[in-house]
Amino acid sequence: MQTLKVELANRSYPIHIGRNLISDASLILPYLKRKHVAIVTNTTVAPLYLDKLSQALQAAGVTVIPIILPDGEAYKNTETLNKIYDVLLQNRCERSTTLIALGGGVIGDLTGYAAATYLRGVPFIQIPTTLLSQVDSSVGGKTGINHPLGKNMIGAFYQPQLVLADIDTLQTLPAREFSAGMAEVIKYGLILDAEFFDWLEANMTSLMQLDEAALSYAIYRSCQNKADVVAKDEHEQGERALLNLGHTFGHAIENAMGYGVWLHGEAVAAGTMMAADLSRRMGWLSQIEVNRIKTSFEAANLPTIPPKLGAEKYLDLMGLDKKVENGKIRLVLQQGIGKSVITSDYDVNQLKETLAL
Repeated sequence: MQTLKVELANRSYPIHIGRNLISDASLILPYLKRKHVAIVTNTTVAPLYLDKLSQALQAAGVTVIPIILPDGEAYKNTETLNKIYDVLLQNRCERSTTLIALGGGVIGDLTGYAAATYLRGVPFIQIPTTLLSQVDSSVGGKTGINHPLGKNMIGAFYQPQLVLADIDTLQTLPAREFSAGMAEVIKYGLILDAEFFDWLEANMTSLMQLDEAALSYAIYRSCQNKADVVAKDEHEQGERALLNLGHTFGHAIENAMGYGVWLHGEAVAAGTMMAADLSRRMGWLSQIEVNRIKTSFEAANLPTIPPKLGAEKYLDLMGLDKKVENGKIRLVLQQGIGKSVITSDYDVNQLKETLAL
């Protein structure tokens, strides 16, 4: 097992990465205020891992309340959130009850937001079961739900007590979901870690074959990159926004196509290609670098061509992004592989050319 720490003073917490962590209650017990937890999961993950986690905790004397939600991005909304509150209230859960998110990014975001708001704040633990959630959404404390007008527009910054990334869960992950997670892994190399991007290019075949050593390294390096950024800018006032490379374009794709039609990572990959295209038009990125980015996404079986929504539709949806400031869409663009910048200083006509492709 490898461990790294998200450094946030008295709210710091560890990320454990390894095998068979779900069965190890000793990793969880030190973070429980009392031996009473609610495990939030979904209909896909529950048959695979709920019993394993529940039995490990119950054997250690912990009372477990299961909350099983429908699976999919389409359910990341207020209605599903209320289902969590319903069970917590019906079971008279107190502030000493810990919520455990067992699932992918949707479950993590929903559970974290429920934890942030139930009784004005209860502890929670992240046990991410997808590659995307292990390297991205479970780390950093972003929680929330979608609104019909925009993705992740309602939420809170609320840090977990602990993150357990059990790489064994990736063996049961559908290939499409694994590829979606690779979009976020590649993102870290692109925004701030050129050396890691080089490593990914050389090791993509091993990663796609679920090689344990390669997976462990990629997850650790990704989490390390994100933890470093979060420690400097927890509430996304500056540098943390760089982690949203491709996301402004990608969220527009998800919204337009219907949540869940394009997986988040798929939309991020296509959105990152749009950011790369605009960066090239601005003279910040060479065509050779754009080709390297495209080749990496293709090697991970990710889409590199966005849907044709039209420039005006894209602009309308991108205007709902959280990074909009004074009515201006701020974008994360690249000045080279491993170097990114957040800016509103771009030629709108060049942006429209990118959006019209």
